[in-house]
Formats: sequence, C-alpha cells, structure tokens
Amino acid sequence: MKAPFFNFRRLSRDIGIDLGTANTLVYVVGKGIVVQEPSVVAIDQNTKQPLAVGEEAKRMMGRTPGAVTTIRPLRDGVIADFEATEMMLKHFIRKVNAGRNLVAPRVVIGIPSGVTGVERRAVMDAASQAGAREVHLIEEPIAAAIGAGMPVSEPTGSMIVDIGGGTTEVAVLSLSGAVSLESVRVAGDELTESISLYMKKVHNLVIGERTAEDIKIRIGSAYPTSENDEASMEVRGLHLLSGLPRTVVVKGPEIRESMNEPLSVIVEAVKRTLEQIPPELAGDVVDRGIVLAGGGALLSGLDKLISHETGIILHIAEDPLTCVVMGTGRILENFDKLSRVFSNSAINV
Repeated sequence: MKAPFFNFRRLSRDIGIDLGTANTLVYVVGKGIVVQEPSVVAIDQNTKQPLAVGEEAKRMMGRTPGAVTTIRPLRDGVIADFEATEMMLKHFIRKVNAGRNLVAPRVVIGIPSGVTGVERRAVMDAASQAGAREVHLIEEPIAAAIGAGMPVSEPTGSMIVDIGGGTTEVAVLSLSGAVSLESVRVAGDELTESISLYMKKVHNLVIGERTAEDIKIRIGSAYPTSENDEASMEVRGLHLLSGLPRTVVVKGPEIRESMNEPLSVIVEAVKRTLEQIPPELAGDVVDRGIVLAGGGALLSGLDKLISHETGIILHIAEDPLTCVVMGTGRILENFDKLSRVFSNSAINV
C-alpha cells in the first residue's frame, strides 16, 4: 500500500520580501502584501533584545532613553548590521507565518544589482537564520519590472529605473535577463541628507532626518513647475549660533537646488545604461519609454527631469512603492516559469 501523499507546500506560506533601506515589504502567496513597514529596529542595550520593529520602532527615533537604540540595519541597500537585520526578518517572517509553522517558508528576496558576493551571502544567511527553508535572491530592477507588469520574458527591450532609499537601479531587460545593469548607491536617503546639509549651511538650522524627509515629500521637486516654485513650508530646528529652537520658511526652488548633486548622479546612471545597450534594444526603449519605480518615483518632477535629459518618455509605475515585492510574489506564484530570473542558485536550509 502506498504511503499517503502530503503537499508540504500547503503547510507553509511562501514569502516574497523587498528588503529595502527605508522600508521592508512582505508578500505572502495567496494573501498579497501583508507587511509594509520602515526598516527600523529598536533594541534594548541591556538585554540585546528587540523592543520594537517597523513603524513602532520608527516612532521612537530621536526619542529613546540611553538604554534603547534605534537602528536602520540596512544602508545603501545592503546589510550594515547583521544581527539587527536578522531580528527584523525573524519578526516579519514569524508574523506572516504564525500558526503555520510545520514547514518553514520558501523566501524570495529582492537585492540591489550591485551588491558583492559577501553582501549576497549576508542576506541569505540572515533569511535562513530567520527561519526560511529555501532562499532565492533576485536583483531588484528585475523584480520591479515583473511587479510593474513589464514584458520581461519577451524578446524586446524593457527599461526600468528603480529608485529606493539606498540605491538607484537601472536595467534594460529582454528574454528574462538583464542586458545592461547599473547600480549606484545614491537614492532617496542621499536626497534627504542633501536637504539636511543645505539647511545647516544656508539657514544655520540643524534638523533631524524625519524633518528633512518631510520637506522632501511636501515641497521637494526635481524639475521646475509653477506649482513647485510657489511651494513653501515652515521648518523647525535648532539654530547653530544660538543653540535655541528656531523656525524658518523654506521655498520649493531652494530645496530643488539642494538636491541637484544626487539627482545628477541618478540621471547620469540612466544615460550610461542607455549608452551600453545594442541599437535594436535602444529602439525598443525609445518606442516603449522608461518605467520609473520605487519611492523616488514619487518625487515631483523626477520623470520630467529624466525625460528632459534623455529625450525619452517616462511612465511612472501604477504603484511604484510595491513593484519589487509584487515582483517577488509573482515569481513565487509562477515559480517554474520565472525561475530563470534568479541571480544565483538557492540555498536550502
């Protein structure tokens, strides 16, 4: 008599993860996106245990006592603090796999295309230590293109620019592979930092990271328009000379000027990628346009800036923040068909 057949995949929840510098998103097969939280961990220095992860931990930034430290465990798209990354992954994997722990999940993780072999291994080890039975890595621009619904498996050129918190990924894809890849460690965080430095240099005002990010979101822009040029907001911080709190008014054009340098790096990365591709694929890109994804796609006028500099139409993805994690989810749901896109072989835990 034959032994009964058990489908062990039903006992686990396969998981796709966009392990981002700014935010971590988790996709569970059959459920969709279940986690979309900041990549922040609050750790009790006395016990070395996490007190909070994600949104709760981010609210603690700049407000913790000496015994508690808030950490962003990823910098420039790669692991800067292995233990904190492992804590964060464990928290999210256990959260989405609660009640179905008979079989550990298969995990697909989006990573920047420019990471080193050591950095790849660090991501895989962190995921396996966090409870994954099988770990696959996929380069973020490929995952973003799949998540944006681009025809990456067809013999035609598709170009995507994915601007996250730590890296900007530029890729031209065809037949489920990357024809040209460009990764620069200049993205949303550098745009935010440039605003902080500008406020200190021009207004003698020290502001926190959250305030600088708020300025970027509310009145930041990459290309001049009448709406952007008229935007302004009050900013509170510590005055360098007096050491006392002070409020100043900043305007849209000066914030755009403060971000000129990192924006130029992003534009040059797009241009370099275009210069490296064969003429046939270049023609496809001109005809189809470039897709803009990631949190950076939400910066007002960035599509117009890149279009102005390259002469190519840009389309902003329908939901730019979720393209990478949606791509990992679609790969898991069509695993046999899309497994060619992986940047490396899996490790089985």
